[in-house]
Parts: sequence; structure tokens; C-alpha cells
Amino acid sequence: MAVLRNVVPQSRLSPAYRPLRPRRAAPTDLDDDPSLPPRDTLRWLKLATAVIEQSSRERPADAVLRQHLRDAGRLSNEEAAQTSQAVFGYFRWRGWLDASLKIESQIRSALELTAEFAMNPQTFRDADLLARTLPAWVNDSLPVNAAWLRTIQAEATLWLRVRPGRAKALSQVLGHTRTCPLLDALAYGGEEDLFRRPEFHAGDFEIQDVASQAVGVLCAAKPGETWWDACAGEGGKTLHLSAQMQGKGMIWASDRAEWRLKKLKQRTARAKCFNYRAILWGGGAKLPTKTRFDGVLLDAPCSGLGTWQRNPHARWTSTPEDVRELATVQTQLLNHVAPSVKPGGKLIYSVCTLTRAETEGVAAMFQAAHPEFTPLPMPNPFQTHKPPQPQQCLWPQGTGGGGMFIAGWRRSG
Repeated sequence: MAVLRNVVPQSRLSPAYRPLRPRRAAPTDLDDDPSLPPRDTLRWLKLATAVIEQSSRERPADAVLRQHLRDAGRLSNEEAAQTSQAVFGYFRWRGWLDASLKIESQIRSALELTAEFAMNPQTFRDADLLARTLPAWVNDSLPVNAAWLRTIQAEATLWLRVRPGRAKALSQVLGHTRTCPLLDALAYGGEEDLFRRPEFHAGDFEIQDVASQAVGVLCAAKPGETWWDACAGEGGKTLHLSAQMQGKGMIWASDRAEWRLKKLKQRTARAKCFNYRAILWGGGAKLPTKTRFDGVLLDAPCSGLGTWQRNPHARWTSTPEDVRELATVQTQLLNHVAPSVKPGGKLIYSVCTLTRAETEGVAAMFQAAHPEFTPLPMPNPFQTHKPPQPQQCLWPQGTGGGGMFIAGWRRSG
């Protein structure tokens, strides 16, 4: 079973992983481009080829890329960035490439498509995008549309979750930012390694996609409450809950992987988040605590279709069997955490995917099995003019970030 949720974003966090924006119209042959060195000196192209050839379902491209960049020795920032762009560009445009050609030639074609799409997206017909951008099985799993495909073919935006009240000052310090008017979020478009910024080490901001931030906003945790972040991972949403609670109250943060909880502890220390308790939980019926919570957040393992803009390799390794198996896991997790919600408390279910089976399908099965929970209307953080709904399906073309499904319930008193 593939769980594809903790992928490394394609972003400008550091030179090693940031793709370059196209600076010119797509050349017909990169060898003829005078701005590039001769072909035999293009180490980034050889590195990208090796990464692609070694990537598989068991070895995701982002992990293989990190390893190769570490082992490459003296690699310039420009070469590292070009390698990243080449790898992600190849998987983003894989359905458009001639598989009979060598990988290096396919990479060059993908880079030409990347540049052309960035400068002249209207030259790509909707019909071609619908036919060539994704595996065929996806059409049966969610309502595929051209607007979504155009969004995931573009470079992903890097989003920051900002400490409340710090957005304006941080924007002035960092530069190259734009705000999200409905969230404490900034989109960063600069070239700096943000992990080296003193503001990052001071806990003024976290790297967190804007759709993921929406989950925390809809939890609406209050100071003094007790919450359980049941699948906390490395703690992004735990930190968001703590910020909402102003450090008051208690958050239980659990995960099945001890290494993720170690990462969580590092992040909470940097962010000066102390109102939490980390604990291992494998997702079974035996719960890690007998505490009854004001709110439980289940950000469940999923197929990750909402992340396919920044993780294009996953488009070609995910399967419909993964979706079916994960929907079963998600339903079991919801059933297991439900008794921990106190009367009058909230249960929030979120997944960074868009398949019917893992979103509305799981929500419907839970509702049928648990009449003690009533649907909880929630506003759409990106479309406040719409009436609140107990389920929010957030598409990338509407968020400016990833895709996310969120459902909420309140336990009867």
C-alpha cells in the first residue's frame, strides 16, 4: 500500500531543490542555445537522467534526487536547480514525451514544454491536456477538468504560514511575497534559502502549503481547549493548532513513525511550542490515551492527488488499488478516533487528495455508522461568499496551492 503524503515539495527552499523559472521562449534544441554550456559539460542533465532511471514506486523521485545531489560533490547552485527542474519537468510532461527516445532527449523535450507552457499556455488545447497529462484511471476516480490540469502543469507556489500578526513585517523583510487575504499566509517567489533565515529559526514562519493551512483554520481551536492531532506527521498542523490556542491548553500529537515525532519535537522547539505531548500510535483500536477531547483532527494517510503539482512523479506510481486500500484505512481511523471526542466536541477529517472514494465516500460511510455525530458547517476559507458546508473540497485552481478535502462533525451533547 502506498501512502504518498509526506513528499518533499518542489520549491525554492534551497538551491538544491528549487527549479528555475523559464527565462526565454522554448528553444527547438537546447544544444543550440548559446546561454548553455556544451552538451558534454551539462552535469545537471546527466544527474537528472540518473535520477529518472532509478526512480520507481518504491524509490520516489524526490528521495532519489536528494541522494544524488548529496553525492554529486561540488555542484553549483545553478546546476542543482537545473537538475531539480529537469526531473520534475520530465514527470510533469511524461505523457507528452516520445518514450522511444533516450531519457536525455525526453528531458530536453520536457524542458521545452515547460518553457512554452509558462509563456504561452493558450497554445495547449484542453483536449490534449485531458488526454495526456494523467494516467487513464484517474478519470474514473474524480471529476477531472482542464482548469485543474492547467494548474498542476505549472510550477508550484511556495507558501509560508506566518505567526499571527507578523505577516506584514515578514513580507517587508523577505521581499518577493504576496499575501493570502483570508489566511496568515505568504506566497514566496524569491530565490533565497529560507531555512537559513533568522526569522525561520525564530519561529516567525513555517513552510506549509496554503491548503494545509486551511485545515487548521477550519479546526478553529481555542485557547484552553484539548485537541488530538491523530496523524501528526512532522507536526505542521500541531504547530498551527498551538498558534491558534496561543500556547494555552493541550495538544496530543501522535503518529505511527517515531522518526516523524522526532522531527516534530525539533520543529516545536524552534517554534517555542510547548503545549503538546507526542506519543506513538499505530492507528489501531487501542487508543494512546483515555482523554476526551474538545477537538480531534484526523489528517489521514491518502493517495495525495492534491499534491500532484509539486510531486508529479506520484502521478505515475499511484494506482486505483491504492485509493481503495487507503479509503478502507481512512474509514477505520475515523471509527477508532471517534470515541475520543467529548460530547459537544468537533471531529475534523482531512486528506490531501481529491478522489471520491477517499473524500465524500469515506465521509458518507462514517456518517452512516455514527449517528451521534452531526455534520458541522464550515466556511470555505478561499470563498467566504459561499454558505458554510460540512464538507469542503478545495481544488488547486481555487487555493493557489494544493488540493484538500475537509469534513467536519460535532458530537451530540
